[in-house]
Amino acid sequence: MKTSSGGKQLDGVAARNCFFLNQLATPGLGSLMAGKTASGLGQLALALAGFALVIAWFALTMIEAYQQFNSETPAKSYGWVGAAGALVFIAAWLWSLGTSFSLLRQARTLEAAAQKNIPPRIDEVPGGGAN
Repeated sequence: MKTSSGGKQLDGVAARNCFFLNQLATPGLGSLMAGKTASGLGQLALALAGFALVIAWFALTMIEAYQQFNSETPAKSYGWVGAAGALVFIAAWLWSLGTSFSLLRQARTLEAAAQKNIPPRIDEVPGGGAN
């Protein structure tokens, strides 16, 4: 059964694992694992775009450094590419943080609702259980 937000119903352990995957591995993977396809793909696309920009900045900086060894041309600055990549990646990370907290909140709510519907244990029933 799907919730109104379109994701899977997760227990606390699965929601925690999705949280750690989103925050410590790659933004968007935990969201995809939780069934939040649209936001997961958006987060993953932003994270990959930010990573690509940071790699492009690094490559441009290394090419420029290599060229300076061979000539006297003034250095060009590509710092804005790295800064833009970092900002894009941080945006993806923050978006996945919001999704992760909503997953944890949803799991906590579902577990609380499930606790209300659990029948009492046999040793809690008067006259039940072994004497």
